[in-house]
Amino acid sequence: MAFIYGFATFFLLCFIHPCFSALVQEQPLVLKYHNGALLKGNFSVNLIWYGKFTPVQRSVIVDFINSLSSTGKTAPSASSWWKTTEKYKGGASTLAVGKQVLFENYPLGKTLKNPHLPALASKLNGINTINVILTAKDVAVEGFCMRCGTHGSTKGVRGSARGVFLWVGNSETQCPGQCAWPFHQPIYGPQTPPLVAPNGDVGIDGMIINLATLLAGTVTNPFNNGYFQGPANAPLEAVSACTGIFGSGSYPGYPGQLLVDKTTGASYNANGLKGRKYLLPAMWDPPTSACKTLV
Repeated sequence: MAFIYGFATFFLLCFIHPCFSALVQEQPLVLKYHNGALLKGNFSVNLIWYGKFTPVQRSVIVDFINSLSSTGKTAPSASSWWKTTEKYKGGASTLAVGKQVLFENYPLGKTLKNPHLPALASKLNGINTINVILTAKDVAVEGFCMRCGTHGSTKGVRGSARGVFLWVGNSETQCPGQCAWPFHQPIYGPQTPPLVAPNGDVGIDGMIINLATLLAGTVTNPFNNGYFQGPANAPLEAVSACTGIFGSGSYPGYPGQLLVDKTTGASYNANGLKGRKYLLPAMWDPPTSACKTLV
């Protein structure tokens, strides 16, 4: 909010009096490395589907994850976005979809508390895994809408390595203004028309944005002692430090200049496997200390 007020004041002053770049110098964004372990190497991303998702919805998310570490001359641009994580200490974090389990009968009910998340994550165990819990649009999760997802870790048993997990919810019917912007009008701020979702599903395309955010946060700050800015219990991480930025020229309420599909009118900035299109948020780039976008 302070940035919005500061931006508005700066704009007003520049409108009244000409502004010169020498007078205002943007400070670099710095995410400090706190000397903790990062997730580097090859990782299987296990998917725990809680609630009802259609096969098409599941395929959009599976294709996205597999796009991130795709290689070769025809590698999709989504992999270029993910390569920014290689610039954090330790090299590459290579992801591939591993096991999947469906809980379509809501075994814990349709209202989940925070302790339910690590409990669900523990349903799939393994070495070098990231367990991803995805909740359907009719599942309420404690704190949902105040947050669009979260990531955490579980303690190892009998000397085993700590496990990592993340959760992302489908906000389509609960809070799309908070968790599916810019595909839905925001709750606060400028009420610009929403963009057309590239996969034709506001809830799923919003989940892709939040999944991308949390995957990047998970590999660069898995145990709250990696890369972040601010307090460890409420950190700004690789992508969350760049909230609301999707393309060049972005400002509060405007996601930036994006690519537009000529047939559907959908906005996107990344290509994925199988001809998929996605909108991916900016990620903090260590060499430049700036939020980096694909377009």
